[in-house]
Amino acid sequence: MSFNFFKFAREINRPLLLDGAMGSLLQQKGTKSEGELWTSLANLQNPELVFKIHQSYIKAGADIITTNTFRTNPVAVNFQSKINFEHFVKASVQIAKEAAKGYNVMIAGSNAPAEDCYQAERKVSKKGLLSNHKKHIDELMKNGCDFVLNETQSHFDEIKIICDYCYSNNVPFVISLLVNDKLTLLSGENVLEVIKYLLVKNPLCIGFNCITPKVFHKVFAKSILDFNWGLYLNLCGENYHKKKLVTVLSPINYARIISNYLNRRPSFVGGCCGSDPNHIKKLRQVLDGKFSN
Repeated sequence: MSFNFFKFAREINRPLLLDGAMGSLLQQKGTKSEGELWTSLANLQNPELVFKIHQSYIKAGADIITTNTFRTNPVAVNFQSKINFEHFVKASVQIAKEAAKGYNVMIAGSNAPAEDCYQAERKVSKKGLLSNHKKHIDELMKNGCDFVLNETQSHFDEIKIICDYCYSNNVPFVISLLVNDKLTLLSGENVLEVIKYLLVKNPLCIGFNCITPKVFHKVFAKSILDFNWGLYLNLCGENYHKKKLVTVLSPINYARIISNYLNRRPSFVGGCCGSDPNHIKKLRQVLDGKFSN
């Protein structure tokens, strides 16, 4: 991506609209979460449903849709199944590309932590992390994603591996952080220290995702957001770690929360776990100046 749309969006004070959740919405529609693969098997077993969800976000007004590849990385796939990981990624990205045909939207290739994003202690070696992210990122870009959305990243060593690889190989990327109420990653580093490092690696944008509005408000109060930044929050309250997710924020209430941050000129906004097309539609109204309390 030679032109940084996130930088431009911030400069003109018109945030891009990211889509909302895929996994929790698939669960609501009857898809089972399958171990390490979560709901990613739907890309192979029920591609029509994944396609419809992508399109529902586009029709709600999203500028960016995210591939359902949060758990298609080699570590997750090799742990649980005999699926060819390259085929898995290709099929997943193809669904998003088909859904986007005829629409002016970008496709973000989701690249999650190699292991569970809420997992403080990990088992994968540094060599394993590097191999995992190199292969997954390469496949996402090879199959036509506009950029890689490295989301829910919670360990600094893994973040460094991802950023170094993307930076060195000219891969357009966004890095989105998961922090706790102490404003640290699960690996213990303060979010301000992490942001300082990230800015040197020239990401398209730095995001914050899968945290509650309460935690993000703390980040907002402590951070000097003078860079390309964005947010997509978890809408499932304090119990967002549970396997069965329940939405506690209505579209209008979530829109009110996001509205509070627009004066600091985010590059993008969207929804994480528990969100659906109605939340994104309401955010579209906010960004278009058509939102009414």
